[in-house]
Amino acid sequence: MPPVAPPSPLPEFVYKIAPETPPSPIPDAYPLSDLDRQDGFVHLSASWQVPITADLFFKDTPSFWIIKLRLSNFPSDAVKWDEVEGTNGCPHLYGNFGHQDVVSIKAFHRPEGQSWSHVLQGQAAWLE
Repeated sequence: MPPVAPPSPLPEFVYKIAPETPPSPIPDAYPLSDLDRQDGFVHLSASWQVPITADLFFKDTPSFWIIKLRLSNFPSDAVKWDEVEGTNGCPHLYGNFGHQDVVSIKAFHRPEGQSWSHVLQGQAAWLE
C-alpha cells in the first residue's frame, strides 16, 4: 500500500473496529488482532471511512465495537495514511494504543437485512 498525503485538516479522532468485546479496563497495550499483527500496523478508519470499512470487512458480523481514539496522542510519524481502494487513504498506526488513547467505546448491532452504513447513519455526532 503506497502512502498518500494525510487529510488536511487532520481529523481529531480515528476509529478501531473490534469484532469482539474490548477488554475492560483497556490495558496499556491493546491486544492486537491477528490481521494487525500480520500486517505490522493497527488498521484504523477516519470517521467518514467507518461505514465503508464496516460494510467491506464486517458485512457478515452482526455486532462489533468501535473504539474512538484521539489522533494527536500518537507521534505524527507513527500514523501513516496508506492508499486503500475506495478511500482517500486510511490511517494505519505503526505501533499500538492503550487506555490513555481511548476516548470512548460503543457497541453496535446490525439487524438482519441492514447494512452497516444504514446502522451508522445516525451516529454522525459520535463519529466526529
